[in-house]
Amino acid sequence: MYDVIINGGGPVGTGLAIDLGQRGLRVALVEKYPTPQPVPKGQNLTQRTMEHFRSWHCEDALRAAHPIPEGGGIGGMTCYGTLMTDHHYDWLNRSKVKDYYACANARLPQYETEAVLRDRAAEIDGIDVLYGWQGDVFKQDDTGVSLRVSERHGEAQKTLRGAYLVGCDGAKSIVRRSSGIRETATEHGKLMSLLVFQSEELDQLLKRYPGKAFYNVLHPDFEGYWQFFGRVDHGLSWFFHAPVPLGTTAENFDFSGMLTKAVGQEFSFDISYIGFWDLRVTVADTYRANRVFVAGDAAHSHPPYGGYGINLGFEDARNLAWKLVANLQGWGGPGLLDSYSGERQPVFATTAAEFIERFITEDRDFLATHSPSDPNFAELWQGRNQGADEVMAFAPNYEGSSIIGGSGRPSARGNHQFTARAGHHLAPATLADGTQVFDAFGSGFTLLTTIGSAGFDTAAETLGVPLQVFEMSQEAADRYQSPMVLVRPDQFVAWAGSSCDPTFALKRAIGAN
Repeated sequence: MYDVIINGGGPVGTGLAIDLGQRGLRVALVEKYPTPQPVPKGQNLTQRTMEHFRSWHCEDALRAAHPIPEGGGIGGMTCYGTLMTDHHYDWLNRSKVKDYYACANARLPQYETEAVLRDRAAEIDGIDVLYGWQGDVFKQDDTGVSLRVSERHGEAQKTLRGAYLVGCDGAKSIVRRSSGIRETATEHGKLMSLLVFQSEELDQLLKRYPGKAFYNVLHPDFEGYWQFFGRVDHGLSWFFHAPVPLGTTAENFDFSGMLTKAVGQEFSFDISYIGFWDLRVTVADTYRANRVFVAGDAAHSHPPYGGYGINLGFEDARNLAWKLVANLQGWGGPGLLDSYSGERQPVFATTAAEFIERFITEDRDFLATHSPSDPNFAELWQGRNQGADEVMAFAPNYEGSSIIGGSGRPSARGNHQFTARAGHHLAPATLADGTQVFDAFGSGFTLLTTIGSAGFDTAAETLGVPLQVFEMSQEAADRYQSPMVLVRPDQFVAWAGSSCDPTFALKRAIGAN
């Protein structure tokens, strides 16, 4: 009998397994591919995602897996018309928010990220991994879930039994569909192509943009949809995605011509992979069906615009993991598991609407209205740079959730502050002994304080809630603008202030009010 069964061992599923396994749960991880699939995607990992890898004790391994050469950089750029244009500006400059997080961001192909996570999962005794197997059908009852799994290239079958089942099995999730969870889709009627190609000459051409690793080309012909170039390494390998006519196949379309036109001049290259997907945005109406949950692409999917997908999936895992642990260990309240969907679902919905689809519309309108023939085009183009880079505004938070309270509603839109605010990610600071607070966090709640425990330790003991109490530095208290900060296991602030009823604050944070 497992505590949790995870169907789908991509990065999100494996990250979830690690988080649960480190907290002492017994986990079964079912993954159909014996080895990670060598298609470059999910490359942009945010500072927040790297905090997850720090918590999973594999941040160093991840950075070593894909070292970036000196001067290589991981920034982005938006270009008008072609890569060789004179009209361009920096894009997705995540360094703007670096001081609000404990880790630097990173960039590497998803298959290398998966390899690091697989190695870490193999080190944890409580995780059983079934590579080359896939979940077929499940049944749930009042005490647990039974998942039938089968060999992907074989005849063997067996049934796994767990207290809970989590579907991390992609946009066509068997778990989501079989659980009856419905999804809302926004259809764009676009077929997208994904090319992987090799070109040393393109690397030389793009030395004109030092420190950049991905490039978004906006051309009027594409009506606001992107032509996107990304480095797989720093010298030879690239990926490219762009809309193509419906009905396009690998054989009936001039991909070489499309690449050349997007670059803006002839260059030598060798295409090694051509793939397709339908451009659509989907979000599950709920992320929970009794003992069954969905996370990552099984819960939400969108075109690979801005690197939001894999990062949101990892945050799903961090949010869900501690709540499953709390429930299984007996200290989670009756409303805690529902708060997973209540917090995460609206974050993705606002990400899709405000940080992906809105820009498609705005780009389309700008391109239809303005061109380099306009005498003031350069000024207008640079003016877009002031509003298009919304890295500072992408600040997922859980204001107003059932376990945070107050006004507001969970959303991807917010602002970055050092002030400790209930429902928001905690910025880094130091304890009184000089230790970084992120190094002190454990598997339970943490109280950072300059005025003692104020009854939180007694309340936690009575409620059975795991709680560590640390004296923070006065500098930290000044940064947080609060003498006490109660931090959730996922490093979001549950409460901050100078006084409160600690029993009430803890009970609300664990879904027991």
